[in-house]
Amino acid sequence: MANEEDDPIIQEIDVFLARSLLEKLYLFQYPIRPASMTYDDVTHLSAKIKPKQQKVELEMAIDTLNPNYCRSKGEQIALNVDGTCTDETNTYSSKLMDKQTFCSSQAASNVSRYAAAVYKKGELHLTPLHGILQLRPSFTYLDKADAKHREREAANEGGDSSQDEAEDDVKQITVRFSRPETEQARQRRVQSYEFLQKRQAEEHWVHLHYYGLKDSRSEHERQYLFSQGHGLAENTELIKSPSEYLMMLMPPSVEEENDKPMAPSNVLSMAQLRTLPLADQIKILMKNVKVMPFANLMSLLGSGTDSMAVLRCIQQVAMLVQGNWVVKSDVLYPKDTSSPHSGVPAEVLCRGRDFVMWKFTRDRWVVRKEVAAVTKLCPEDVKDFLEHMSVARINKGWEFMLPYDEDFVKKHPDIVQRQHMLWMGIQAKLEKVYNLLKEHLTPKKQEAQSAHPLLVSGEQRVNMAKAKVKQNYGQLEKEFQKQKAEMKSNDTSVKMDVSNIRIKEEPVSDEEPMDTSAYEGMNNGIVNGLHAEEDSTDSLNGHLPGGCIDRVTQELKAFVLSTFKKQFVLTLSELKRLFNLHLASLPPGHTLFSGISDKMLQDMVLDTGCKQILVPFPPQTAASPDELKVYALWEAGDTYDQHRQVLLEIFSKNYRVRRNVIQNQLSQECGEDLNKQEVDRVLK
Repeated sequence: MANEEDDPIIQEIDVFLARSLLEKLYLFQYPIRPASMTYDDVTHLSAKIKPKQQKVELEMAIDTLNPNYCRSKGEQIALNVDGTCTDETNTYSSKLMDKQTFCSSQAASNVSRYAAAVYKKGELHLTPLHGILQLRPSFTYLDKADAKHREREAANEGGDSSQDEAEDDVKQITVRFSRPETEQARQRRVQSYEFLQKRQAEEHWVHLHYYGLKDSRSEHERQYLFSQGHGLAENTELIKSPSEYLMMLMPPSVEEENDKPMAPSNVLSMAQLRTLPLADQIKILMKNVKVMPFANLMSLLGSGTDSMAVLRCIQQVAMLVQGNWVVKSDVLYPKDTSSPHSGVPAEVLCRGRDFVMWKFTRDRWVVRKEVAAVTKLCPEDVKDFLEHMSVARINKGWEFMLPYDEDFVKKHPDIVQRQHMLWMGIQAKLEKVYNLLKEHLTPKKQEAQSAHPLLVSGEQRVNMAKAKVKQNYGQLEKEFQKQKAEMKSNDTSVKMDVSNIRIKEEPVSDEEPMDTSAYEGMNNGIVNGLHAEEDSTDSLNGHLPGGCIDRVTQELKAFVLSTFKKQFVLTLSELKRLFNLHLASLPPGHTLFSGISDKMLQDMVLDTGCKQILVPFPPQTAASPDELKVYALWEAGDTYDQHRQVLLEIFSKNYRVRRNVIQNQLSQECGEDLNKQEVDRVLK
């Protein structure tokens, strides 16, 4: 009360909200000018704007009579730009640099908090700003001077040769026809930084009329800065109850969209954070911290938080990289947003950041130039990606900022395996978009990675399974009692003791496991989840029950049938990729996680009515052995079975065939003339 008495209220001012210029008012920030020149002295010669980009270009006259103006320098600049000739294309018609061009750039991306205020007769009128633009001098006239200089040099060099030699000089030219652009090449071209810059340059300028400060039109427009009506209907936003006004000043929890600080405590206090739902808490933490070990996340969420619930929520907003959680790209770059540096849309940014995250799943180090060369993004965007999850080291590159979390990998092998499957799917998409080469897919050998083996040995896998059984002993006992009750109801006498449950210690097999060379570099601490022994049907966690083998066979058969119904021809490599994606979509503990070998998968393909097509690929092909194994559905039960079989027979004799040969062969074998649409459908 004493402080309030010392600081009395002197005056109360009514505040009004003006709406007449709601989406039309811009704030221009001019550069600092000499004290002898005021803005009243400046004459605007022309003005133009690109509305979509909110880009403005102003041409302003320079006071050449001002004592601060260097006339000799102005004449020299005009001479360098225009030369000695005089025509309509000259930049400076007066042979003197008497004007300056200013180009704008956005000073702030979010201007919703800014307004222009006018105080008049005890009233304060506010108009929200639609944009804040900073005007900077444009030096394009220097580029024009350089172009003139090069033209003069070229003219001087050309004048040395005689006219007869120029007429008799005959040059041979080579005509080349470009190949038709593929869809992937077109998408890469459209999403490139150069194309976006070109598209922005293609937007037409809209020329504006400039009215001076004392012009009658300017005075008329300034009247719109005042509220046109003082009624209640005009300013309902400013008429609030004390509680509503306090809520507007101090909202309970507002997550800023732009310019977020690194620490969540600067956005919300921990007490406020824990009042939110668990999923929102995790999203806010990951969005601010970017990279975090699971143990640190649990400590921030407070004691008593269910770790399984946290695991379910964290997988929605983050991906596992080297045992640590990294926030997903679409969380940082939501849809319909763009880069603050280059204007690239969020979809392209997410794809580029996913490539950086994927590189860190395979290696501790990433080279910035390599990322920029593959993603075709500007250096500022690439630097932002790397700073989210790594630290720059001199003469080495960018190193992942956190050490490999072995504890999490050992405690949660099912989560690690699921994340591994998701990364395999992301890698497949990146290969198609960026057309990755083998050097991108092969991880570099680093000493820092020697402590973390890429493959888990049989002994380590057995120890992990034993630890898993001990942790889930109670659950295993309940399942055993349930199975025992079912067996008794079916009059089956099976004597079994849960203490006899043991882990099958498998010998290391010499047979070739499923080839995962395209993915084996992912440093998530486990193999691809597929069993190493071809003839084995044992689970990773122990011996399978008798009925489980039949369920695995049925599930595998259903997957193969549904896959070949959608895509009639598949290589073994593509089939394994689709199977891994299918595994990633299944819940933990599914029967297919028991381990499927290459041989089991190929046998099931042949058992479902498919045939292997021995395509005679050229011997110098760079394809892997799995890419050379081609399987096709022989009978699909539709009207094109016969045509498809003829087509497959053709490709079993030659890997490349002309279209007219295929059409003639189909007409001869099937006894009917197929039109172009029917042939296209069979080929597709």
